[in-house]
Amino acid sequence: MRKKNIFELNSNEPFKLSRSKVDLFLKCPRCFYLDRKYGVSQPSGAPYTLNNKIDALLKKEFDLYRDLKKVHPFVESEGISAIPFTHECLPRWRNNREGIQHLDLNTNFLLFGAVDDIWIHPSGELSIVDYKAKATTGEISLEPKRRKSGKIIKTDRYLIGYQKQMEFYQWLFRMNGFNVSSTGYFVFANAQKDELKFEDKLMFDKVLISHKGDVSWIEPTIQAIADCLKSDILPQAGCECDYCHYREKAAIFEAC
Repeated sequence: MRKKNIFELNSNEPFKLSRSKVDLFLKCPRCFYLDRKYGVSQPSGAPYTLNNKIDALLKKEFDLYRDLKKVHPFVESEGISAIPFTHECLPRWRNNREGIQHLDLNTNFLLFGAVDDIWIHPSGELSIVDYKAKATTGEISLEPKRRKSGKIIKTDRYLIGYQKQMEFYQWLFRMNGFNVSSTGYFVFANAQKDELKFEDKLMFDKVLISHKGDVSWIEPTIQAIADCLKSDILPQAGCECDYCHYREKAAIFEAC
């Protein structure tokens, strides 16, 4: 069990809470509680090394236009006149261990998240930007597919996470006094699938998707997290949590 980053009820030290852990609470309060209160984390998956490399290359590409103080040609082709935002804190904002931070005085949570990029419009308003890698021949959209009942198809649940990720960054920057637009942008690097052979290279198309964020869920969620951690009662599992479903089914046979 992990010994660090454990919630202590009577501690005066701010409790660090990342954007990804807020997302975990939304997905499964029980897994979040076990993680942050007892140090029992979900098993980690394989690292997204290829996706991370694409992310790093996109940052380098847009950094070139940040230095030039020019609109990236791709962004200009989409009818947007924003340029990459220059700020001395950008390296820290991009650092996964630091990010942009806000201390919530009501809960004593130090909330943080690492942003990919920020663009600034001629009006001075900022837009949060997130880089994503994908490989599909279909249309790229942030709207998840749904069944006739309205329930989101399991494989598309991550798209809701993308949207909340963007909104959380928008909220953090506003809490730090920045003038942030409700409209953020996702830049998808979409790997082409119609190449005849590999030849040691992948070809990508850039796709720009805008998202109008709604941050109204964030502060009630932060308070709900505080109430959860202060409680001695193990919360209910998320209705679609694969980890909890596995433990529940396995426990039946382990008890035999």
